[in-house]
Amino acid sequence: MSRQSLDQLDLNILKNLSLNARKPYLEIARECGVSGAAIHQRIQRLSQIGIIKGSECLIDPAAVGFDTCAYVGLYLRDPSQYNSVVTALEKIPEIVECHYTTGQYDIFIKLYARNNDHLLHILQKIQELGFARTETLISFKQVFKRQMHIDEN
Repeated sequence: MSRQSLDQLDLNILKNLSLNARKPYLEIARECGVSGAAIHQRIQRLSQIGIIKGSECLIDPAAVGFDTCAYVGLYLRDPSQYNSVVTALEKIPEIVECHYTTGQYDIFIKLYARNNDHLLHILQKIQELGFARTETLISFKQVFKRQMHIDEN
């Protein structure tokens, strides 16, 4: 669906949900000046056409024992192995994001480890998949994270 297909109500709904995915439909309806049923129908439609991809419960990794956050740039030894490598990366539960990128890396991943020893173990597992090399950046602290901005205009 193109940006032009979204009307002002759709944009208002998306903005509300991006700020708080658990916001009650009736509260969104009051703010938008429509019925709760109208909000429910719009959210269903936005989900069905793929604009809303779901909602999530955010878990603090450190609170459950994963104190190390790392980003790893991966260089493929053979670019034709991209699909099989991504399938193998998906099987490593500590990897939470995987991106096919331009620039210096072929693949860029984000992962959580319990500590540096656990990180080393994960990196060794990744290296066994046939990468030419990897580059690892450890995040000391996430300063902020947010949903993408929804411009209502």
